[in-house]
Order: sequence, then C-alpha cells, then structure tokens
Amino acid sequence: MESTETSKIIEVNNLVKRFKEFAAVDDISFSVETGEIFACLGPNGAGKSTLIKMLITLLKSTSGDAIIDGYDIVYHAAEVRNVIGYVPQSISVDGTLTAYENLMLFARLYDIPRAERAPRIAETLAFLHLEAHAKLLVRTFSGGMIRKMEIGQAMLHRPKVLFLDEPTTGLDPIAQQSVWGHLADLRKTMGTTIFFSTHNMEEADGVSDRVAIMNQGKIAIIGTVPELKEKTGKPNATLEDAFIFFSGNKISDVGNFRDIRRMRQTEKRLG
Repeated sequence: MESTETSKIIEVNNLVKRFKEFAAVDDISFSVETGEIFACLGPNGAGKSTLIKMLITLLKSTSGDAIIDGYDIVYHAAEVRNVIGYVPQSISVDGTLTAYENLMLFARLYDIPRAERAPRIAETLAFLHLEAHAKLLVRTFSGGMIRKMEIGQAMLHRPKVLFLDEPTTGLDPIAQQSVWGHLADLRKTMGTTIFFSTHNMEEADGVSDRVAIMNQGKIAIIGTVPELKEKTGKPNATLEDAFIFFSGNKISDVGNFRDIRRMRQTEKRLG
C-alpha cells in the first residue's frame, strides 16, 4: 500500500484500548490536517499517552483503526514508523554520549544512508542552535537542551508527523518558549504536522491550531481555542473554563499517584 496525498494526515476511527475491563482509550474518532499543530489536552490518566503509543505503533489497539499518511497503524506499521517521529515523556537521549554521538546513533537506527548522516546531523544541530555543544556529553545539558536534542533525534529522518508526549514537562518558561520556537520553525520549514499531549493549559492555548479535550479515555470536544472558549458562554473564558465546561473536571481533580510520581520523576530528570 502506498501513501496517498490527503489534507487529513491522521484519521482515527472508533479507536479503543482496553486493559482487561478498563478502557484507557474509549471509542474515539478524530482527524488531523496536514501541517497542523494539534493538542490533546487532559489530565494525567486521561488516556493521552496510550493514544499516542497506539498511533506510533508501540501499542496494539483493542478495536477501531487509524491511518497515518495513508498507512494503517496495524497492517502497515513499518511504513507508519518511517513517516513519524516520536519524543516520549521519559528521557530518550544517552547522557554518556555527546550530542553528535546521540544523533549518529539515531541516524543509524533510521537507516539514513551513510553519506548523508554527517551532513544531516550538522544540519540538525544548526537548526537547534546546538552546534557549539556537539562534542559535549549530553548529561551536562540543561533540561531545555535535552528536549531540543530529543526533537533533533526524532526529526533526523524528516518525518511528516512528529508526536510529542508532554514535551515541556519540567521545563522553565524560557526553555518551553525555546522548544516551541524550534517546533514552529520545523512546521514552517518542513511542513511537519505536530501532534502533542499536554496537561498545560497555557501551552495548549498558546501554540495549538486545534485542541482535543480528553478525559477518562474519551474526547469531549475538538476545536480551535477561541471556539472552545466561546462555546462555554462565559465572558472572557479561559481554556481551563472550557475544559471544566466540557469534561466536568478540573485538571487537578483527576489523575492518580502513579501518574503524578511519573510526572515528577520526569521533571527531576529534566532539571
């Protein structure tokens, strides 16, 4: 099966993931346009990470289907992996290697032709403004630099879709702004579609073309931030107002101990 040109680069239909009797993702359907920055907003435990892991073929769905760039995530998993990049919540760089060595490792994993590896790495380091740090061990990097390295790894093979799971958790506001500046540049220069999960209202409000509000495995509503705010009927509504209006919960009302512990461990690793 070959990729087909379509304005919808991600199409999800009645997707379900159950762990025994628990539905982590519960019969959701949506689509994402090519070149869009799409946020999946919800608390820890809402099903965001499970959804992403199914879309990137790391986790098999219970039922339903999803198509990415024309490829089915179950029947054409290898093709899907060729057109996507992924930045997980947990650290995905090796602190005992230099920035250059980390990127070279991923260039080999992505099977980038040998002659293209060094130029592609140099281009990536320049894009991220990390050229001066190429020979330094990654364990000496700040949290923001680590996140940029992970984005660099994920974009080496020039994916059409970049998935990011809680991309700025644990970063200070300046580092967050820097990371999103590079992601915006990536979309502008390469046309990359960006799909990210977050529980950060300001982040979703500030960078998204559209937002899906997710809670307890379901998508309550999808729309632009202005649309979601307007539908609350509340003057000067915030995105948090919209989340409460459509989900019936505050972000702080949901999630569990394990989710919170994992988030704090990620924050600690990122400094």
